[in-house]
Parts: sequence; C-alpha cells; structure tokens
Amino acid sequence: MPADLRSTDRIADLRSDTVTRPTAGMREAIATAAVGDDVFGDDPTVNALENHVAALFGHEAALFAPSGTMANQIALQLVAPPGGELLAGADAHVVTYELGAAAVYGGISTRTWGSDGAQLDPERIAAMIRPAGYPSVPTSAIAVEQTHNLGGGGVVPLSVLRDLRAVADAHGVALHCDGARIWHAHVADGVPLAEYGALFDTLSVCLSKGLGAPVGSLVVGSRERITRARAIRKRMGGGMRQAGLLAAAGRYALDHHVQRLAADHERAHRIAEALAEFGVVEPARVRTNLVPLDLSKSALDAPTLAAEAAERGVLIAAMLPRTARLVTHLDVDDEAVDHAINVLSDLLA
Repeated sequence: MPADLRSTDRIADLRSDTVTRPTAGMREAIATAAVGDDVFGDDPTVNALENHVAALFGHEAALFAPSGTMANQIALQLVAPPGGELLAGADAHVVTYELGAAAVYGGISTRTWGSDGAQLDPERIAAMIRPAGYPSVPTSAIAVEQTHNLGGGGVVPLSVLRDLRAVADAHGVALHCDGARIWHAHVADGVPLAEYGALFDTLSVCLSKGLGAPVGSLVVGSRERITRARAIRKRMGGGMRQAGLLAAAGRYALDHHVQRLAADHERAHRIAEALAEFGVVEPARVRTNLVPLDLSKSALDAPTLAAEAAERGVLIAAMLPRTARLVTHLDVDDEAVDHAINVLSDLLA
C-alpha cells in the first residue's frame, strides 16, 4: 500500500492482478508440499507441475521459472539466435516492459508493427519478415501476447492465430506466445489450452497474475527446447532449490482458480459499463479482467486520477499520462467493485 494512502475503511486494489495473496487452501498446499532440489531435477512437486502444464498445452515439456519476464526471455532465446530478429507489436510486453532483455541477454534484434493491441493483421506481419542474406537482419521469430496487456486485455481470435501460424510456417520462422494471461483468453473464448498450444513453438504462461499464485511462470515447448531452456535459466540466475513450495501454489491455482476467472471478467465489465457514461471506456471492448481508461478528453490525467482515487481507498495504475488501468482479480469482490465505481464516478464527474 502506498505510504501516502490516507486511512480508509475500504481498500479496492485494482492496480494489477499481481497483488493477489495466497488463499488459505493455497497456503496449506505450500506447507505440505513435497520438495527436493530442482537444480538437480529431483523436486517432485516442480516436476509434476511442469508435466501437468506441458500436457495442458499439448507440448512435450515445460520449465518452471521465477518470473514471467524470465520465462519470456528464455523462450525468445530458444527461437531466435544472437543476431536474429524478433517481430512483435509496439506495445508488446517483451519489448516494452522487459528493459531490453532480448538484446541484453539474447543478442536479439527487435522490430515492431504499429500498436494495435489484440487486432493483429497476419498479412501485414508477413510483409515485415526478412529472409536471411546480407546485409539484412534475418527474422527468426514472431511474438504474440494473449491476452494483450496494453490492448486492454483484448483476446486475439483463434482464427487470426491460425492465419499467423500459416505465415510463420510459410516463412520458416518460429511463433512465441507471451501467455501471461492466456488463462483469461481460454475462459473468455472457450478455446481449449491445447488448441492454443498447437499454434506456438514456445509459450510462457504465468501463475502469479489472475491465478493468484505468489510467484512463478513456465516456459512450454518441445523436449529439446526445454532441455536447452534449463541451461539458459541457470545462466540467468533462475535455478531454484526447494522450489516445490512455490510450484505447489501454482498447481493449486491451476486446479482451483482457472474457471473462477469468469467472475473477474464479469466484475471488470460491470466497472466498464458504470464508467462508460464519462466517455473513458467502451464496455464492448472489455472482455477479460482489464479495464483501460482513456482520459484524453477528461479534465483529469492518469497520475492525478490515480492519486485522488488512492486518497479515497481505490488503487489504480497510471499506465501513460492519459491512460489508466483497472484490473479485477481474486482479491476484488463485489463490495470492492461497488466502492471503486462510486469513487471513480465521483472523480470523473
């Protein structure tokens, strides 16, 4: 909680779904987890989680990593060699919020298409692909975000992903999915996880956002790629020892918190409908748990709105000067949603 937050009887923390706290059942799973040494490969709870997630997505193997950023960067190094090029959207997490890690750790060049959130144009992306040969930087991989963070939690349609897979195959490049919130896409569109998995060479999937685990993501791919991924994880400082304590939380989240994401989606849509009258959000575009507020025509900029809302017990994120974001999650109930709607409506009015 920010140090300058004034005392209030109610706090609605809508900054991110990363602020969730382990439930009682999850804490019990952590306390009773069987553990080993994961660097030696003998932590049974980690191994079981990796096998389970790989099977969910129809892949051969998976690797547990401490964070989504590390999982993404391991995956990118698997599909793009040093000197290779990654294509991604201009607002993609892998090029916007990971501090240039693809270049720093993988020697990977990135080139982006214009910001369009989840509205991808496979033909436009195909036209950007550069073949190998002097003096161009050859395109090695394409990255897609599902759901799209700065795209307001937008879901890339399955048909579009299939077209993009065909583009990748035709040009001999790999396709990576930053699936930090792919569980939300799965619940929103009803697409089986294995159908998503079949379209990508590598995926990173997060357990510590909407699913509510305290930490952890996984890299998903072929057995050969995940063998290489273990070496990259160690090189990046991601080898953990008795990591079964963390893996147990992730497995509990997968077993208990996936289908309940529909409640987060409903609450997010309720917020969007309530704030639509102020011209800051289009409810039809809010399909998952992210509610973007466009303040370009508002008297309040995002930092000011966030600061004034915090004083009244509602925490939101100022993403850009004129863009704020609200995120529903495991720890946001109906009372918190009502409180947020009342406070933000008052401020925006």
